[in-house]
Amino acid sequence: MSDVEAVKLLVQKHNSLKSEIAKIIVGQDSVVDQILLSIYTGGHSLLIGVPGLAKTLMVNTIAQALGLDFKRIQFTPDLMPSDILGSEVLDQNRNFKFIKGPIFSNIILADEINRTPPKTQAALLEAMQERAVTIAGQQYKLDLPYFVLATQNPIEQEGTYPLPEAQLDRFMFAIELKYPTVKEEIQIVKNTTSTSKVEVRPQFNAEEILNVQQLVRRVPVPDNVVEYAVKLVNSTRPNLETASDYVKQYVDWGAGPRASQNLILAAKAHAAINGKYSPDIEDVQKVAYGILKHRIIKNYKAEAEGISEENIISKLL
Repeated sequence: MSDVEAVKLLVQKHNSLKSEIAKIIVGQDSVVDQILLSIYTGGHSLLIGVPGLAKTLMVNTIAQALGLDFKRIQFTPDLMPSDILGSEVLDQNRNFKFIKGPIFSNIILADEINRTPPKTQAALLEAMQERAVTIAGQQYKLDLPYFVLATQNPIEQEGTYPLPEAQLDRFMFAIELKYPTVKEEIQIVKNTTSTSKVEVRPQFNAEEILNVQQLVRRVPVPDNVVEYAVKLVNSTRPNLETASDYVKQYVDWGAGPRASQNLILAAKAHAAINGKYSPDIEDVQKVAYGILKHRIIKNYKAEAEGISEENIISKLL
């Protein structure tokens, strides 16, 4: 199959995937889109929102519709790295045997990741970056495709450990979940308070998703689009001579090179699911918010004046 045919097929499968997800998840279109873009590119996503916005249900539904294994890890203050990764135990013959932890699955829902101490958060880091874990000096490969979809409640809540910048940077998208509209909420209440059961049918399998990831990487990108993405990321850095007064005034730290890579990968996937064979600047702009939001660190002046990361990004765009 040629790449042109593969893109056409991806558009069809993406649309049927979205209609399967919509059977359970009402609204939240842009959230589902960003999660799927990160899956098509092999990235990870962080979902941020107050409790009760169906973050867990959304990830579970997406895993079912993709036909992938799914495990949920509930992060708590007393969770240890071995509770996630697994541990070695002595068997009857007094040999050490490795018992795999819940991290060995295609999709991991790291629920309330900011409720667990940094040591346990860091255990997840190697798995996210290397697609492997090291236990007692032995490295174990994880099954591909592999995604971490983490949820966190807003940091203001008590008993949380904010994710360090290095770990935030590992997430391709930071996606904010908003409250549903009144119309959507009426639909949600109707759906969830009756006896009707909805079945989600898988639209992909693991091998097909790996093929989509390869297809996205093969999508050609014009030089001017790459330049635009890199210049956009560059413009977030206040310590450069070229930085605008606005950025110097409100930003402490800008985005790193991983943001540029993610912008291009996400723009390629965004173009492909919309039936385009090459991304343009508009595709970069469409994915910019979710990719830059958690990589821009505002200063106290921005906090005091109520300037959000979105304000800063839209000014730069």
